[in-house]
Amino acid sequence: MFAAYIEEFGSPDTIRWGELPAPRPGPTDVLVDVEVAAVNHVDTFVRSGAWRTPVPLPFVIGRDLAGTVAEASPGAVGFHPGDRVWCNSMGHAGRSGAAAEQVVVPADRLYHLPPGVDPAAAVAVAHPAATAHLALFTHGRLRAGESVVVLGGGGNVGSALTLMAARAGARVVVTASARDTDRCRALGADQVIDYRAPDVTARLRDACPGGADLFLDTTGTNDLETALGLLARRGRIVVLAGMGTRPVLPAGALYLDDHTVTGFAISQATVTELADAAAGLNRLLADGSLRPPAIVALPLERAAEAHRLLESGAVRGKIVLHTTMENKTP
Repeated sequence: MFAAYIEEFGSPDTIRWGELPAPRPGPTDVLVDVEVAAVNHVDTFVRSGAWRTPVPLPFVIGRDLAGTVAEASPGAVGFHPGDRVWCNSMGHAGRSGAAAEQVVVPADRLYHLPPGVDPAAAVAVAHPAATAHLALFTHGRLRAGESVVVLGGGGNVGSALTLMAARAGARVVVTASARDTDRCRALGADQVIDYRAPDVTARLRDACPGGADLFLDTTGTNDLETALGLLARRGRIVVLAGMGTRPVLPAGALYLDDHTVTGFAISQATVTELADAAAGLNRLLADGSLRPPAIVALPLERAAEAHRLLESGAVRGKIVLHTTMENKTP
């Protein structure tokens, strides 16, 4: 079996492409023939060692995959050979990654792909959209009628946040680049503010005269002092990006107005939380409303290049890796 893997932590140059022993499923596992895997920022954190998690070497990289069931163990109830499936939680906590021709996936972390859904599109949105679902509903406790501010509404996570919040009956205000304005509005944003505007904070305040109930910054800037000033009483901030930031947190503004700041990483999500997010994603995939902004497709053997592209910021959209590139456009 061919796979993209590492034998040590470090730069993208540590990623190798070659043969590894074919995996075998345990009593509650499913063996999946991988068609496409995604490349996420969290993959670079694990590969570099910035995020410490159990990594048995050699270690196949990658979190998300879509493919076909090759073999289902007796304890993998509900899965059968030939089923189209996807997963978004491999490559962490000792689980081997997704960037391989075959991957063994625990049955409770595997989901059926809705009929007619493009596996590349599904895997491209899996990580950001599941992150958005958990941020809004599990940790943000969003309710219909509330006001939501999303910084970075044109990105992978930001666009999913915008769509889901609008679908949930929230009033959504986003910041984005001018070129993403129409897309954000199509996703359900009530107001789109150019993030380059010199008075962006004042515009956000005007857009939410009663204050924002939920504030999410996908850009990783994490200016909590400004964010707290935009919140309604009992407003919530969910921190989901910006691992290296060290923001100021005004304690008075936090407790006098009953504000909360909650941090979360999807890697810590329980299988129940992930399954709930997957059910929401599948509904949006099935009706065609959840789509990636753009897809850059590369063959799996170019995984090291994919990591370099992602870390350089040179790619707009989502990088996916195909086990076969017939009829694919890099």
